[in-house]
Amino acid sequence: MNLSDVPLRPGSAELLPVRGVRALQAFDNRDWVAVEVPVALEFNGIAHAVMLATPADLADFALGFALSEGILLGRNELYGVEEAYGPEGITLKLDVASAAFARLKERRRSMAGRTGCGLCGTESLAHVTRALPPLADGPALSTRAVARGMRELASMQVLQKVTGAVHAAAWCSAEGEALLVREDVGRHNALDKLVGALARSSVAASTGFIAVTSRASFEMVQKTVAAGVPLLAAVSASTSLATAIAQDTGLTLAGFVRSDDLVIYTHPWRLNGLPANA
Repeated sequence: MNLSDVPLRPGSAELLPVRGVRALQAFDNRDWVAVEVPVALEFNGIAHAVMLATPADLADFALGFALSEGILLGRNELYGVEEAYGPEGITLKLDVASAAFARLKERRRSMAGRTGCGLCGTESLAHVTRALPPLADGPALSTRAVARGMRELASMQVLQKVTGAVHAAAWCSAEGEALLVREDVGRHNALDKLVGALARSSVAASTGFIAVTSRASFEMVQKTVAAGVPLLAAVSASTSLATAIAQDTGLTLAGFVRSDDLVIYTHPWRLNGLPANA
């Protein structure tokens, strides 16, 4: 596939030499590989976290990370983002309001040792989850809309089609139209990018749902709730903690969303179109 034929984000993939075997025949070629680099986040000059991410949509990533982690309470608390490129990676320098910076300093100890896949190194059980406001009821959604949203997300995964190595997250309208899509090597990063893009857009987050190409871990649930979105649809399963948080916050959580099939873990009342029990 020629990179010029698809609207890939600049810097998200690179051509590398590869050697392989197909039909018992050896070959040498060049193939597109997803770019993965360290991305550091600084808030008012203070280093906070380093993530391994795809270096595209970084302004969305910075805003979405800060919002979904509860550092910012709104887009208006972010004054600007500077991207600094160096030999070891990229630094995102966020200029945030003093209230947000004070909030960050209060949370810094609870973020100790955090990784892209969980909370390794967190100092106490109380730091695993944080209080989140309950979600509004939102619009009535249908299982057909959820299925459509997952199909449209798959069709819009440009970087995944080229590299086969990334996750994606989409915000979909109540009818299932995927209006915003973001990709990244990390599933949390893809969702953070989407949350940032959603915050910058003119759409109301609570009027649709989020579809993701991963399992529904508790962090994916927390980020969805923090964004004010009432339904999370995942292509794979939920976990027990994710299910408990979804139940407590009023999030409708659906997993194994494939074709017209799905499993609903919490708050099925928000979904129409479920067949009656035999």
